[in-house]
Amino acid sequence: MEAFLSATALVAIAEIGDKTQLLALLLAARFRAPLTIIAGILAATLANHAAAAWAGSTVAMLVDAQWFTYAVAAGFFAMALWVLIPDKPDAPARLDRYGGPFMATLVLFFLAEIGDKTQIATIALAAQHQDVLLVTLGTTLGMLLANVPAVLLGHKAVDHLPLTAIRIASALLFAATGAWMLWRMA
Repeated sequence: MEAFLSATALVAIAEIGDKTQLLALLLAARFRAPLTIIAGILAATLANHAAAAWAGSTVAMLVDAQWFTYAVAAGFFAMALWVLIPDKPDAPARLDRYGGPFMATLVLFFLAEIGDKTQIATIALAAQHQDVLLVTLGTTLGMLLANVPAVLLGHKAVDHLPLTAIRIASALLFAATGAWMLWRMA
């Protein structure tokens, strides 16, 4: 259960103000089909994060445990620094080339998550907890917790969030996770 809860919390906080949240706003404004967009976010996140969790879990089994723990802890410290840098929206893609709202959301969210901090966090969490299913479900729930309000409420809610404070809280959470891993090794 720790894998699920920590994955949910880390990703939900890290996603606030992220480019995928901006993408959710764009898709909601363009298609005005919130349930279809949410279904696309769910499908894309499950596919992307399941692959990332599997990769993290597999690599953890192949590398010496002590060194891998140091590497994962360092990854969490790097994530702490990374989340302090505000995301900028990517150049808007031509949404009509991806079909309807579900396919556009599925493709764009899947691609936006490749190499994103939440995908890297998913790899690290799966390596740490060795539980692909619970990490995937937790990171997916975290993505939904951050992006569903963006889809449903649009710019009104996001414009009023204290993004700097949220980024700092997210950085502290990632740093605390890295420190906790090192403390457990001692």
